Amino acid sequence: MCYNYFMNKIEKLKEIVESSNNIVFFGGAGVSTESGIPDFRSQDGLYNQKFSHPPEVMLSYSFFCANPSEFYRFYREKLVYFDAKPNSAHMALAKLERNGKLKAIITQNIDGLHTAAGSQNVLELHGSAARNYCIDCKEAHPAEFVLKNDDIPRCLCGSIVRPDVVLYEEGLDHELLRKAVEFIAGAEMLIVGGTSLNVYPAAGLITQYDGDRLVLINKTETTYDTQADLIIREPIGETLGRVNL
Repeated sequence: MCYNYFMNKIEKLKEIVESSNNIVFFGGAGVSTESGIPDFRSQDGLYNQKFSHPPEVMLSYSFFCANPSEFYRFYREKLVYFDAKPNSAHMALAKLERNGKLKAIITQNIDGLHTAAGSQNVLELHGSAARNYCIDCKEAHPAEFVLKNDDIPRCLCGSIVRPDVVLYEEGLDHELLRKAVEFIAGAEMLIVGGTSLNVYPAAGLITQYDGDRLVLINKTETTYDTQADLIIREPIGETLGRVNL
């Protein structure tokens, strides 16, 4: 995209943001790539790498139960990036919330970077790697407890400690979904960023928006491009950083 065309898109985005007072953001893995966290479906993404089993299998609930040692080895090496820092996208959205315009962030990411950037109302559809709990006594454990363990992390009660993330074969939290639907349906402006909108049921939430301020910020095409009022095919951190929200 040429520079002038990009800046015209930025100006249009600024105009929509400035005239909106009920903004909701829906984001995916592409929001965190500028923080050094790989995505899943790009050429170098997790799903295009070779492992002993497909990532969908290794991140499933049945695999977790049957092969906890291998699950945790894969999880620690490929899913957890606690050295990552919020990028311009996370910071811009936190500022937009502080200014009273952004009402909610709905994210498919488990990295916790929106919260680290200062955002308060974050709906983590797939959970957070920052939270962990015993599968029996439910005692909470910090991320370091899982990361520093060489094998299967176990609680003092002897049971396995698992990350508070949604694995394949597990359903999303119904109350969290209800809140997400409520925010999207009531939004004046919906910004969708860093996602190709191919992961369901989360991506299906976009259908709840019937306004005329749908902005898609993603480097590749999405299934909702024909419904968007503004499309920007640039990195979301660079884009939102230039808007100076």
